[in-house]
Amino acid sequence: MPVLPNIGAVRGAFFAITLLLSAAASADTCPEVDREALEWLDRMSRSVHEVSYHGVVTYQRGDMDMQVMQVSHSVTGDTSSERLTQLTGQGAQIVRPEHPLDCVHPGHKLLRLSNQIDGGYCGVAAQYRFQVTDGERVAGRKAVRVLISPRDMYRYGYAMDLDRKTGLLLKTTTLGRGNRVLEQFQFAEISYNKRVPEGVDINVVHEAEHPAPGAVQQPARLPQGWRLGWLPQGFVATASEPANAGRKTFTDGLAVFSVFVEVLDREIRPGEGLVREGSTTSYSRGLSLTGSPLLITVVGEVPVNTARMVADSVRWVR
Repeated sequence: MPVLPNIGAVRGAFFAITLLLSAAASADTCPEVDREALEWLDRMSRSVHEVSYHGVVTYQRGDMDMQVMQVSHSVTGDTSSERLTQLTGQGAQIVRPEHPLDCVHPGHKLLRLSNQIDGGYCGVAAQYRFQVTDGERVAGRKAVRVLISPRDMYRYGYAMDLDRKTGLLLKTTTLGRGNRVLEQFQFAEISYNKRVPEGVDINVVHEAEHPAPGAVQQPARLPQGWRLGWLPQGFVATASEPANAGRKTFTDGLAVFSVFVEVLDREIRPGEGLVREGSTTSYSRGLSLTGSPLLITVVGEVPVNTARMVADSVRWVR
């Protein structure tokens, strides 16, 4: 990562903390299911919203420069507030004020399945294998480690260290093929209280978008509806976007990616472009559908081949 990272890297860390923090459950009939792992991950998905905590985290993508950030999460009544501040680089800050505790987004609904463990539904256990091991001490806290490995080639694996007392995620590592570390964040220090740390000098403040679950957003509109002819098993849309929305987002509960479709005013040379930073892939492809020149872009935490197959599957709705 360059010394002055783009704000997308900061947003990625923010949502890694707020979205990628829980896992599913399954029935005894699901293959190779570690029920203890599922119970720990269910606890983790709740603690990240219900516990007040403040700390400093380090965030690194591959061999790029490490970033240091201050994270604050405060629970008051039936709402929570979050703040993520860069302590290095451009000094950007992302805030999300007054988030309702009972607001459960689609990604979390995929994962909060503790009441369905014995109901015959495998959840993300159909896409991932889980295992519990002893974790290392993180930020002075004893931890339990949950290992998450994909059952197919279309997603990444994870190693997550959870606080044994609170269930809060203290460290997460995203793993590619051959267990290669793609990115990692972890708390360097953490405290559990409602006292908000003193502010630091910042240059840019962004307020995180918070659409209500199921609400239709207002991205660019296309003259015609489109769909994906292929999705990796387990991925679902995160919102009820209209068919002609210029952007649609999908999640399997752990990984998230977005597809952008842009109609061009002239033909472009067929080809593809690729940028990878840690676990984030940005894949673009120019193509023509029924005479319409398009630019398709897939951005998210998925392998390159997954992004390529998703982009190639874009079809007009007839």
